[in-house]
Amino acid sequence: MSTPDTVRFRYNQAILVASVIAFIGALPLANARTYLLPVLLVPLAVAVWAWRAGTDADARELRLRALAGQRRIGWDRVVELATDPRGRAVARLDDGQQVVLPAVRGTDLPRLVAATGQPLPDAAG
Repeated sequence: MSTPDTVRFRYNQAILVASVIAFIGALPLANARTYLLPVLLVPLAVAVWAWRAGTDADARELRLRALAGQRRIGWDRVVELATDPRGRAVARLDDGQQVVLPAVRGTDLPRLVAATGQPLPDAAG
């Protein structure tokens, strides 16, 4: 359960709507032959991913959520927040590893930093 001081980043919910439409569209195909029933698993997996995947940030840690699991990274391990060439936000960790933050764009970095409770550096300074 998220607390009021938790900032949540999620993918656009249009992905969830599209997966429901794809599931409905795949029903006639899956009903045609029993060996085609697993076709229905693809839109279901996309729906669960769209509903679940993203990044949660609070003053203690980052929680990176995926389809079937999550990863917690304490802010003390984060050395730098930056963007990659595709405009996605990445966190560089103290061991040199770079982690892409799901559903966080480069333009969302000020909101992400504000979730830490630390003041933003002054751009003019």
